[in-house]
Amino acid sequence: MTKHKKIDMNYRPETYFRLQKLELTLLSKVKNAVLRKKLRALFDAGRHAEVRSLLSGEGISAADCKALELFHPIFMGGNYLPDTEDGEVEIARISIKSTTYDVTCVYAWPDGDAIHYRVVDEYGGDTLQGTTEARTDKPMTLGEFADFFLEAWPLLDVLEMNFDGDLDASLDFFTAESDFYAEFDSLCQQRVIEHFYESEQEDAEEEDEPEDEDDAEDEDDAKE
Repeated sequence: MTKHKKIDMNYRPETYFRLQKLELTLLSKVKNAVLRKKLRALFDAGRHAEVRSLLSGEGISAADCKALELFHPIFMGGNYLPDTEDGEVEIARISIKSTTYDVTCVYAWPDGDAIHYRVVDEYGGDTLQGTTEARTDKPMTLGEFADFFLEAWPLLDVLEMNFDGDLDASLDFFTAESDFYAEFDSLCQQRVIEHFYESEQEDAEEEDEPEDEDDAEDEDDAKE
């Protein structure tokens, strides 16, 4: 099995609710995955005039969104996520290259002395399972956060269903992003790789299992 770069599973952000750079605040309000990627590239390149021409309010108008969706379903990705509530921030998202480029996110907001989390998708929760909300006294570690996200939205099951053990296709199918956990994408990729090799090993062990006694006796009878 290929060795992976060591990931700090115990990394814990100081807070999710710090004052952020203006560009991060604006990006967090843009749900569309394609537009967000374009805006981030423009911010990084310092092309702020082009940012202003693309960005208005919380992204682009509903009419423009519909026009883009009709042009190509890639522009649907993220458009149907629930809006963040007052004080709520997006912690991370996973985008997949499905026909409609679906996006699943974790939102969080301060709840008294605690932090409340919810996992959201673009289908009113239909793609989610198990526990989709959590509450902690301090930000989760990277390992805790990945466990929570990937149990609520089963990335490994989605990849198995679409690619049946094709590792390269599985890794190419999704992107994980977080402004709070820099290694979140790397961790998701690592878990997919580990799952792939574990499945391969289980298949090999099943093939090597000895035949049961009845089958062996049938073979002996046939030889006689």
